[in-house]
Amino acid sequence: MKTKTAYFSMEIALEPGMPTYSGGLGVLAGDTIRAAADLEVPMVAVTLLHRKGYFRQVLERDGWQSEEPAEWSVEEFLEEMPEQTTVEVEGRDVQLRAWRYEVRGQGGHVVPVYLIDSDLAENSDWDRTLTDYLYGGDSHYRLCQEVLLGIGGVRLLRALGGEKITRYHLNEGHAALLTLELLDESARAAGRETFTHEDVDTVRSQCVFTTHTPVPAGHDKFPLDDAMRVLQRSEIPGMQDVFCFEGQMNMTCLALNLSSYVNGVAKTHKEVSRMMFADYPIDSITNGVHVRTWTSEPFAELFDRHFPGWREDSFSLRYAFGIRYEEIFEAHTIAKDRLIEYVNREYGASMSKDVLTLGFARRATAYKRAELLLHDLERLKGIAGSAGAIQVVYAGKAHPQDTDGKEQIKRIFQARDALKDHVKIVYLADYDWQLGAMMTAGVDVWLNTPHPPKEASGTSGMKAAINGVPSLSILDGWWVEGCIEHKTGWAIDPGPVDNDNRTAQDAEALYEKLEKVVIPLYYNDRDGFIEVMAHAIALNGSFFNTHRMVLEYVSKAYSK
Repeated sequence: MKTKTAYFSMEIALEPGMPTYSGGLGVLAGDTIRAAADLEVPMVAVTLLHRKGYFRQVLERDGWQSEEPAEWSVEEFLEEMPEQTTVEVEGRDVQLRAWRYEVRGQGGHVVPVYLIDSDLAENSDWDRTLTDYLYGGDSHYRLCQEVLLGIGGVRLLRALGGEKITRYHLNEGHAALLTLELLDESARAAGRETFTHEDVDTVRSQCVFTTHTPVPAGHDKFPLDDAMRVLQRSEIPGMQDVFCFEGQMNMTCLALNLSSYVNGVAKTHKEVSRMMFADYPIDSITNGVHVRTWTSEPFAELFDRHFPGWREDSFSLRYAFGIRYEEIFEAHTIAKDRLIEYVNREYGASMSKDVLTLGFARRATAYKRAELLLHDLERLKGIAGSAGAIQVVYAGKAHPQDTDGKEQIKRIFQARDALKDHVKIVYLADYDWQLGAMMTAGVDVWLNTPHPPKEASGTSGMKAAINGVPSLSILDGWWVEGCIEHKTGWAIDPGPVDNDNRTAQDAEALYEKLEKVVIPLYYNDRDGFIEVMAHAIALNGSFFNTHRMVLEYVSKAYSK
C-alpha cells in the first residue's frame, strides 16, 4: 500500500449493488475517490461495512414510509484482509477486520477502500452489530460506530502497513475520533503515556476537515458522560477546550480544533460556516460529481463522437458548444424515453414523453422543501392549463426517525391525487444510485427548492447538467455559483423576503418563473431551450466535477 492521504467517511457509494451510502455525502465520497483514481492521487479510503445498508424504502398506498434492511453479499464485492486490530468500547475489546475494495481509475491507478467489520465470533452479539446499519440505532450506537471508524480505522491502516500517511481527510465529523488515535501516537513518539496539549499541533498538521452542512442535526454531539463511558479516556476532561463545546463532546469542534485546513463545500457555505464557527479559518472547495459515472449512455456516445478524451479530462465538456442542437436533443430524448417508460411500467403513471417533466429527488426532510411546488395547488393547475402541461417525478427517502420527513412524503401523495386530472405526479420508491442516474438524465428540468441558507452545496443538479438538464433552483449552495440566468438554468429568486412568510414568497417566485419563462421556452422556442441545455453542459458540467474538486484539495490541503 503506497499512499499519502487517508480519506475517512462514514458512508461511501462504491457501486450500485453495495448499499453502503444513504445519499449525497456518500455519493460525493465515492465520486471523490473515483476522481482521485483517475488523477492518480495517492490515497486510501476508510469507511464502515454496513452489512445491512441504510434501508430499503417501502411506500404504502398513502405514501407512508416503512423501512426494511438492505442486506447484500459482502463476499461478492469485497476481499477480506488477513490483518485485524482491536479497539476498546466501554472497556471491552472489540475485534475488527477490514474488507478491501479497489476503485480503478481511467488509466488503471487503484485507490483501495477498506471497509471495517466488527461481525467476528470473538465479539459479543451486540458488538457484532456495530457495523450493520448506516445511521441506525440511537446516539449510543452512533458513538460506538464512530469509535470504530476513527480509532479503528487508523489502527487497521497501521496493521495493513505500507507507506506513511501524511494527511487524514475527515469527510464530515463522523471520523473525528481518528484524531484521538493520532494524539496517542504523538504522545508515544514523545515518550509519554498519555497525550497533552503538546500533541495538538502535531496532529493538527496531519488533518484536513470538510464540513458539509449548516443544519444542526448534521453535527454529531454526545453528552460528555456518555462519551467518557464509551471512550474511558481520563485525558479528555482536562482537554475540554479541544474535545467539547457547551459541555458536550462535539465532533465538528473536535475536527475543527485538530485540522490545519478546513473547508465548506461551496462559496456560500463557507460564509455560513464562518458565521457558525467564527473562531476558525474556513475556506471553500465547491463540490463536484464524477463525470464518467453520471453521464448517461446516450450522452456518453454523443461525447465520444465529439471529444473522445472527455473521460480522462472532464474539462472537455466545455466543447459541448460545438455540438449541433439536434444531436443534443436526440440524446436527451433517448434518456427521457427511458425514464418515462420506467415510471409508466412500474407505477402506471400514464406520463407523456412530450410533456415538460420536472424532477425533484432529495432526502425527504423539512428544509429541502419538496412541497414548495405544491404550495398552491389551484395556482399550479392554472399554470398547467394556460402556460403548458407539466408533469413531476419525485423521489427521496426520509431518515427512519424523521417523522416530519415521512409526513412530507404523505402530503406529496395527497397532492398527487388532488392534481391527477391536471398535473401528473409520481413518487419513486427506494431512491438510490440507479434511480438518481435515470432521473437526472431523463427529466427536462431539475428542481431544487431548499430553505436558504441551509443547502451547503447539493450535487444532483450537477449530475443533471452533465446530461444537458438545466436547473430551476433557489439561490443557495452550489447554484449561487452555477446559475447564469437563462443560460445554465433559472433562479427562483423572490428578492427581499420576509422570513416569516418565506415559503409563500419562494413559491410565488417559482410559479412566476415556470409560467412566464420555463414553460413558454420549452414549448414555443425549442432551440432556445436546447441552447440552455448546451450551456448547462459546457459551463456547469465542465466545472462542477470532482476532477476539478480533487485538484483543488491536492493544491490547497493535501500537498501543504
